[in-house]
Amino acid sequence: MERTENVVRACVVGDPVSHSRSPLIHGHWLQRLGIAGAYDRRQVKADEVDAFLDEVRAGKLRGGNVTVPHKEEAARRVDVLTDTARHLGAVNTVWEVDGKVWGDNTDVTGFLANLDERSPGWDREREKAIVLGAGGAARAIIYGLLTRGFREIGIANRSVSRARKLAEELQPQGEQQLVPIAWDARSDALKNANVLVNTTSLGMTGQPPLELSLEALPVQAVVHDIVYAPLETDLLRAARQRGNPAVDGLGMLLHQAAPGFSRWFGQEPQVTDELRLLIIDDMNRTAA
Repeated sequence: MERTENVVRACVVGDPVSHSRSPLIHGHWLQRLGIAGAYDRRQVKADEVDAFLDEVRAGKLRGGNVTVPHKEEAARRVDVLTDTARHLGAVNTVWEVDGKVWGDNTDVTGFLANLDERSPGWDREREKAIVLGAGGAARAIIYGLLTRGFREIGIANRSVSRARKLAEELQPQGEQQLVPIAWDARSDALKNANVLVNTTSLGMTGQPPLELSLEALPVQAVVHDIVYAPLETDLLRAARQRGNPAVDGLGMLLHQAAPGFSRWFGQEPQVTDELRLLIIDDMNRTAA
């Protein structure tokens, strides 16, 4: 029988969680780095979040990822929050230090690292960015754009009141400005933008299309869609056809996983073309 007492264990928890590709990502890294570790999925209901965190606190699990709908609850339940997680009010990565559970939000890291890799210099011009959506993903993207020094960030959402509320919550001190934008004005708002990011589910497989004219968008502006199923959304296809640099959302998924792996398993993983192709192959199989 295989000895398991020295196996470092982590998992992803959510409800539902069967769709998560985190086990495939972390399993690939464990194999490539030769680490005696295990990473699983675990279906966890809202009233079971504390029990999961207690396992981490006690060292039964080295840590794990938290996915929907438990990110906000986890932020309230962990012992220590990183600055990023505290600003966002959501946790997607947890680990134990001296009997305390730490919580971080690595979506910001994933977002920035993906653009740095796929479109180097994307933040060279930082006058204006446009973010479509005002949910949890938008919150992380806006925070990332603020840390990179973007001076004006427009937030376009179907509910402009929600965009306004998000702008008020994240508005920093200083000259940077968060500007709510009515959904009907989203296309016109692209004028003079350096970056456009879609954080909505529009354009995702099984969801309604994202209706957006890119006519006002400068041709040098970087277009990023955090959707990765399909890998090339209509937005990215339209951007590439007119000459805009375009970045899909798969890299964000891969890069946001790396910090947790380092915490749990003690080695720095690499986001490689091999890993990217592994996930694409899995996506194609499940879509067939």
